[in-house]
Amino acid sequence: MKKSCRIIIDLLKTILGSALFALGFDLFLVPHNMNAGGITGLAMVLVNVLGVGTVGIVTALINVPLFAIGGLKVGKKFFFGSVIGLIFSSIFIDLFTLLPVPEVEPLIGSLYGGLLCGCGIGVVFTSGASTGGSDIVVRLIKLKWRNISVGAISMAFDLCVTILTAIVFRDVRLALYSGVTIFISGKVIDAVVYSFDYSRVALIITKKHEEIATMVAEKLDRGATYLDGEGSYSREPTKVVLTAVKRQQLADLKQLVVEIDPDAFIIVQEAHQVLGDGFSRYTKDGL
Repeated sequence: MKKSCRIIIDLLKTILGSALFALGFDLFLVPHNMNAGGITGLAMVLVNVLGVGTVGIVTALINVPLFAIGGLKVGKKFFFGSVIGLIFSSIFIDLFTLLPVPEVEPLIGSLYGGLLCGCGIGVVFTSGASTGGSDIVVRLIKLKWRNISVGAISMAFDLCVTILTAIVFRDVRLALYSGVTIFISGKVIDAVVYSFDYSRVALIITKKHEEIATMVAEKLDRGATYLDGEGSYSREPTKVVLTAVKRQQLADLKQLVVEIDPDAFIIVQEAHQVLGDGFSRYTKDGL
């Protein structure tokens, strides 16, 4: 049952992300003829340089080996999820052409296009899938360079394609606007992908460390670790309670600590990833 719910949630996230991507693409990028990179942009360059085929055919030819490699390297879930993402993004792109296009300046279009497209791709990535094309390239590169964020990889790839497009078509103005879209999209992808994993790490300096650690375990269902410390002025030894909590548990943690020891010193830091019991688990193909 739990596995079935997870599959349904991932499917809904893939559909939602595909819809957001298509919305940004149709309403803000297409009306201004912006090329935000990707496999489609690369196909445009190849068709112009080689003088054979169409953008649709070349895009499909590039996608076939990418899907095959993605399925082998990342896994079956990624392969089938990406097929679903590609299908729904294509459907939504055609469907949303019926929507009225807002009359905005190219710069506004590039900003909101990047925001919606980045949000959509990020949501699809969190479901363990992609929308095909350059998204598969991003996931494959991420497997090799794991310390680089998916947003940065996406940005670098799309910028290279956009620069090639500007050189081939000799249209620097649209390339500059597209660069804005790519930058915004890359930042939003990282914000969406990694914000779901944000937790908080708290360092609590208190004389009632045992009572606080016990209550953290009982009330918040979180573990705690004692660190040895020493007051710089008093030179007295002290214990520092280290604990990691979910973002929504932070207010409860602070209230709990203050009720036990109003004089406690609390330091809270953001943790972009906490791996272990009660949090996410490490996987070799994780984002």
